[in-house]
Amino acid sequence: MVAPSDLAYEVVDVFTDTAFAGNPLAVVLEADDLATADLQAIANEFALSETAFPMAPDADGADYRLRIFTPAVELPFAGHPSVGAAWVLRRAGRIGAGRVVQSCGAGLLPLEVADDGITLQGGTPSYGPVLDAAPLLAGTGLRPDDLAGQPRTASCGLGFTYLPVRADALARVRVDVAALQRLELADGPFGGLSVVAWDGATARCRVFAYQAGVAEDPATGSAALGLGAYLVAGGVLPDGGPYEVVQGVEMGRPSRLSCTVTARDGRPVSATVRGTVVPVAAGRIRRP
Repeated sequence: MVAPSDLAYEVVDVFTDTAFAGNPLAVVLEADDLATADLQAIANEFALSETAFPMAPDADGADYRLRIFTPAVELPFAGHPSVGAAWVLRRAGRIGAGRVVQSCGAGLLPLEVADDGITLQGGTPSYGPVLDAAPLLAGTGLRPDDLAGQPRTASCGLGFTYLPVRADALARVRVDVAALQRLELADGPFGGLSVVAWDGATARCRVFAYQAGVAEDPATGSAALGLGAYLVAGGVLPDGGPYEVVQGVEMGRPSRLSCTVTARDGRPVSATVRGTVVPVAAGRIRRP
C-alpha cells in the first residue's frame, strides 16, 4: 500500500542512449526534510553507485541543491548524479531548458539543459605531481610494461588518480583495494582510481571508486572531468580541446561521455562533460 508520505523516485541510466547501459541512478524527490542518516539509508536501499536527492536551493544563484550518496557515504560532487538529476527535474517541469545552476558540496556548478543531452561544467581544475607508478601497478595487478605514461591525481571537484596503461591491459586489471587504500593519493575529497588507455582522441577507462564503497563504476562524470585536467597537465592536450571517454565496457554497461577541457598557458582552467539519459523505472519509496 502506498502511503501519502512516500517519496517519488525515478531510476535513469546516464551517459547512454540505451536502456540498461550507462550508469544507473536513483533520483528521489521531496526529501528535503530528511536527516542525513535517512538519506543514507535510502541510498543503501537502492544499492546503486549513487542516489541523488534534488532539494530547494540553499545558496544565492542556485536553481536547486543536490545531495549525492553512494551506499556508504555522501559525496560533495559527482557527474552522473548531476546530469541524471537535471534530466529528471527538467522532465518533471521543475527546471527549464538552458542554463541552470546546481548547488552541491563542491559549490555552484552550471549545467546546460537541452532535450538531446545535459552538459555539466566541473569545478576549478587542479592536479598534483607525478606519482610513483610501482605501487599503483601492484595495486591493479599490472606489470611495468603495461604503463603508458605518468600517473598523477587531478580533480574538477572530486579527485581521482589516473593510471595510464596500454589498451590491452584494461581487461587484466585486478584491483587490490587494501593495497590502494594504504596509498595517500590526494589531499582533498578523493573519488578513486581511473585506469586509462588513451588513443589520441578517446580514453577507454575503468574507474574504481573504492573510497566511496563502489567497487567499479560504469560511467563517472567527475572522473571524466578530472581527466581533462590530467591530460593538460601531462602535455597530452596542452592547449585543451574535446575528448571522449568510453567506460563500463568490461561491466557490460557501455557508456560514452563527451568532454572538453579549456587550457591557458598550458594549465587547465575549466572542463565540461556531456551525456544523454534514458528512463528505466519509477515508483515510490517509504520514508525511513
